[in-house]
Amino acid sequence: MSGATDSALLSVRDLRVAFSQGGDRFEAVRGVSFDLHAGETLAIVGESGSGKSVTALSTVRLLAENAEVTGDILYRGENLGAAPDRVLRRIRGNDISFIFQEPMTSLNPLHTIARQIGESLALHQGLTGEPARARIVELLTQVGIRDPEKRLGAYPHQLSGGQRQRVMIAMALANRPDVLIADEPTTALDVTIQAQILTLLAEIQAREGMGMLFITHNLGIVRRIADRVAVMKSGEVVETGPTEAIFDDPRHAYTRALLAAEPSGTPGPVPAGAEEIVRTEALRVWFPIKAGLLRRTVGHVKAVNHADVSVRAGETLGIVGESGSGKTTLALAILRLISSQGRIVFLGRDLQGLRNRALRPVRAEMQMVFQDPYGSLSPRMTVEQIVAEGLGLHGHAGDPGGKVVEILREVGLDPETRHRYPHEFSGGQRQRIAIARAMILQPRLVVLDEPTSALDMTVQVQIVDLLRRLREKFGLAYIFVSHDLRVVRALAHRVLVMREGDVIEAGTGDEIFEAPKTDYTRALLAAAFEDPVHAGRGSAATGAAGVTATGGQR
Repeated sequence: MSGATDSALLSVRDLRVAFSQGGDRFEAVRGVSFDLHAGETLAIVGESGSGKSVTALSTVRLLAENAEVTGDILYRGENLGAAPDRVLRRIRGNDISFIFQEPMTSLNPLHTIARQIGESLALHQGLTGEPARARIVELLTQVGIRDPEKRLGAYPHQLSGGQRQRVMIAMALANRPDVLIADEPTTALDVTIQAQILTLLAEIQAREGMGMLFITHNLGIVRRIADRVAVMKSGEVVETGPTEAIFDDPRHAYTRALLAAEPSGTPGPVPAGAEEIVRTEALRVWFPIKAGLLRRTVGHVKAVNHADVSVRAGETLGIVGESGSGKTTLALAILRLISSQGRIVFLGRDLQGLRNRALRPVRAEMQMVFQDPYGSLSPRMTVEQIVAEGLGLHGHAGDPGGKVVEILREVGLDPETRHRYPHEFSGGQRQRIAIARAMILQPRLVVLDEPTSALDMTVQVQIVDLLRRLREKFGLAYIFVSHDLRVVRALAHRVLVMREGDVIEAGTGDEIFEAPKTDYTRALLAAAFEDPVHAGRGSAATGAAGVTATGGQR
């Protein structure tokens, strides 16, 4: 990619980005060059820390003040690297738009959807009043928001994850940009929602002729939406070329490692005669809806309607379904972290009648690993304090420091790092810390709630292998909640499929993945294992996702 191309919408030449802090200087991007043309999708892939997001943010100088940027960034021949702020303000959100990874942190929680989209229209087009309202409704319709007029006054927290991401896309497309930069836009979404978003982006791009810079670590997505690929490692582009060539004949060892990084294998057999660890019977979780001056119950949110669950020692139960299906609620109810009705039998003891004091000794044997380790680990505590905290709470005797060293080795972390804080570790290392915190208490049951969804593919493989090894070594029972069906396939002996609070299908991993009985399960599998741009087309997929092929709800 040497030499600027006249027809390119965006040309980047020898981009270098360094960050300075406290006398230290770190070079995050080193000599990156690429061209992006109208109607083309260029995917930049690599693991966390490879520099791909920093590269994207550099294009319109959205980096922190301690960033030092050199090189040429040409948009239609104009060098944005040397452009004054007034030029950048005109271009940002107008000619070059962004879709960020986490819409909940990108959208203003205090402003309505209409106000946030309208702000961009007023700033760049001078649209206000009824014309702006009409354009907002048009955009929301275009991105598949049902009843858009009724959503204008909604706040971000009142929308689902998929709806928030659609609003982000509407904002990005409001001014018909030439270049759309999508930074991990589908990472946290369910597979069916992911398929809808990718289909939507592809169709809008074809209609508008945009150039799209797609930042991701998910190579399954890249293969199906990108025309060209740039592979980044340690701030450098180590390989670039047409998508087909990169996937069919990768030249660089790092590219080959990325392509091979996918959870694989089988969960292995459950030991014969394994003890039943937990069982539920007709478990139900209904949240009351209260109204009026006296706060009378006028209805219920039926999160889980009737769930029969059984997990044995050395066995993993996978719970899958879209957001709002009730899978996490079911897991929390089993741990007695939320109220429920029905029986919960743990190691032969019914937990439903127990009060908090009686439950306390049981808690040590029922542990949970959360989706976001950075959010679940205290930033003010060292790793040793975090991992050892449960020992003190449950009155374990002995040397806590020695036990911390032992469990850190068990999860593949250097015990010498135990005096550091969470922010000093990578995402994969933080998840290992969270696993160590759960395992140090020697539990019998571990609930894992989306523990790999935010991790790079290579790190996902490592965590899956770690969980499999710990389960086999200690005879653990796992309840694995996830929307990543590839990970579930590698880990789970049995699978529950949930939809709108109901268990609509249950069986062994082979039964669910090889011979699904319901249209909804088949749609989930199509979205996860087939073409995500076209998954969602056809009766089974549209029946499950409730959308048409263009992403609009029926």
